[in-house]
Amino acid sequence: MLESCIKVDQLRVIYNQGKSNEVRSLDGVSVEIYSQEYVIIYGPSGCGKSTLLYGISGLQAPTYGDVFVNGKNLATMTKKEKVQFHQTGVGMVFQAFYLIDSLTVLDNVCLPKVFRGENLAERREAAMKLLQRFGISTQADRFPSQLSGGQKQRVSIARALVNNPQIILADEPVGNLDSESAQNVLDIFKEINEIDKKTVILVTHNPDHLVYADRIIHMKDGKKVREDINKDKRPPEVAKKASVVGDLVDAPEKISTELRLLMRTFKDLSLKQVGVLLVPFKAKQLMTHILSQLTEEQTSSAESLLKEFLFNNIDSEALRTKLDLDMEKGGAGWNKLRANSFTERAQEILTNAQNISQNTEEALISLTDYLIKICNLKLENDSVLRFRAFIKMRVENKIDRFSLQERLDSAKQLGGVGLYRGTAEKVVHEVEIIMLLSYSAEPY
Repeated sequence: MLESCIKVDQLRVIYNQGKSNEVRSLDGVSVEIYSQEYVIIYGPSGCGKSTLLYGISGLQAPTYGDVFVNGKNLATMTKKEKVQFHQTGVGMVFQAFYLIDSLTVLDNVCLPKVFRGENLAERREAAMKLLQRFGISTQADRFPSQLSGGQKQRVSIARALVNNPQIILADEPVGNLDSESAQNVLDIFKEINEIDKKTVILVTHNPDHLVYADRIIHMKDGKKVREDINKDKRPPEVAKKASVVGDLVDAPEKISTELRLLMRTFKDLSLKQVGVLLVPFKAKQLMTHILSQLTEEQTSSAESLLKEFLFNNIDSEALRTKLDLDMEKGGAGWNKLRANSFTERAQEILTNAQNISQNTEEALISLTDYLIKICNLKLENDSVLRFRAFIKMRVENKIDRFSLQERLDSAKQLGGVGLYRGTAEKVVHEVEIIMLLSYSAEPY
């Protein structure tokens, strides 16, 4: 069997061990990462994702457990081996850039080669090639204080690559950047993985970034809670042991492909919601999806009415009337205009959800026409056909939301629809709420 390039075995990191303020940053995490994978470690702040990354890099010593990189245990490396590993084995990119203010951009990129005693001309040539590649060669003689955040991060990526390591580790690399600069940096990491064939491990708390990963490791409270797979680059014999859609910790053999894909979008959705409890979950998600600002009491009252609507205890006209009714009379206290628009939107979404469950060509056409209208899309005929084909793939659970979004916002020349990223996200969210409402299963 092909060996993983990184193996983390029951890694635990405990601060202030045995004291009253003991903190378990990592609690028995095991992960294997294979060459040329793009892996994202995802989770909320304080979940241990950065600690895991630093453990892989050798910057954080384990309290218990082992980390192997290319078959070598980091804990048993000699001092010389550790220096070699940090110089040429891995490249690090940080949220705060960590450029040296007193050095020029070019000298910052050259720095890892300086420590290796390489020839001045050769190291400058290698650094300049990377600066040219990332579109910042004109800034070579400037100092970091003269650069924008996006430029600084491109410099730090060039520095991480200059010694040609096979593994790139990035800790929240776009956390300090505006949306345009962040997109630029994320595209660079994608290129490094796909073109340079580097193994990329990126830490983030932003769900919008997950579409870039081959595999997503979800972290919570210092533990790995599950893995999702967008594109499996692992050896076939390894991949065969795990679900193609997602290696979930919670009874994976019981979870259908359809539910797995929905669980990627709706993180609070689990086996506990399946059956009768699925309707309240649908009601809450539909409320969040449609509503603008309302008071908590108005939202709560409307959500109760929406549950009745989804349980078929009231029809759309009764829903409309009760939403507009005063709260003292059992209504939600909305105005008529809001009640009308909300009911119409809810009915449209529910109708599409009911239609696609029948899996007919007419239902697919109706759904795509609805999406084009509600998202105000301006598509040429060939793009409409491509758009419909991608929606069909999602409806048939052949792809998940991340793959759908990637196809929608990819350029037409690359086989995509060519939507703007924000528009693609809007379409995907509309599709996902419809997929959720169409999903039906008996409790396990």
